[in-house]
Amino acid sequence: MPSLKDLKNKIASVKNTRKITKAMQMVSAAKLRRAQDAAEAARPYASRMSAVMAGLAQAAAGSATAPRLLAGTGSTDVQLLVVMTSERGLCGGFNTNIVRLARAKANELIAAGKTVKILTVGKKGREQLRREFADNMVGHVDMSAVKRLGYSDAQNVARDVLARFEHGECDVVTIFYNRFQSVIAQIPTAQQVIPAKFEGAAAVDAIYDYEPSEEAILADLLPRGVATQIFTALLENAASEQGARMSAMDNATRNAGEMITKYTTIYNRSRQAAITKELIEIISGAEAL
Repeated sequence: MPSLKDLKNKIASVKNTRKITKAMQMVSAAKLRRAQDAAEAARPYASRMSAVMAGLAQAAAGSATAPRLLAGTGSTDVQLLVVMTSERGLCGGFNTNIVRLARAKANELIAAGKTVKILTVGKKGREQLRREFADNMVGHVDMSAVKRLGYSDAQNVARDVLARFEHGECDVVTIFYNRFQSVIAQIPTAQQVIPAKFEGAAAVDAIYDYEPSEEAILADLLPRGVATQIFTALLENAASEQGARMSAMDNATRNAGEMITKYTTIYNRSRQAAITKELIEIISGAEAL
């Protein structure tokens, strides 16, 4: 049984921890609003660009002169997985869910005889994946110095990925991130970006003349499309991270409150027992006299 002093110190320690988790929850709530607005504002642009690119790609897909970013290399043997996680922890299962999805995909590809390469964006994903896939790690993008996400940050990642593809280091590129749905719900998502895949392609009802050619337009737009998809994923990740951290800190604050109540009850009972014991000893001593 811990002493009264130990219990008192424990209660004080948990109270200090609760103050920290409460402060982190409030900070995350403030950051979440900005990150959520940025992620939601980017969705219509990304969706519209995907639809436009899909329309352009429809006609050029079967062409012998189609860009490699659209047509691919003709092989799927070398797969590059770009795993996007956070630089900091204390955000519940945010990073674990992304890593779990990427790990399952990597094991599936390895079992199928494919060569898997992993590029991590964010420290937490690298720490978890290198325990099992240290030999498959080919690079890391450090985002710790980034205070506010911008398109240039996505371009840096896109340039790295595109350079690897152009140099023949990979055939297929898939990005992994959490899509923000709500504070308590983030959806782990895998999205193929090379060869380009676009959703929302509409049937072509008219014939258009392109100047320059469709292939030339796609050759210019496809790299931008890759950067846009990565930027959208980073924004979704940022909002998901703050939502997960806010939820985790809320749970931690509640747990700390329950621990304080529990330890306070034990402290009061122990203190009462000590007082009762002292009274019994005093009364027993007086009766002996």
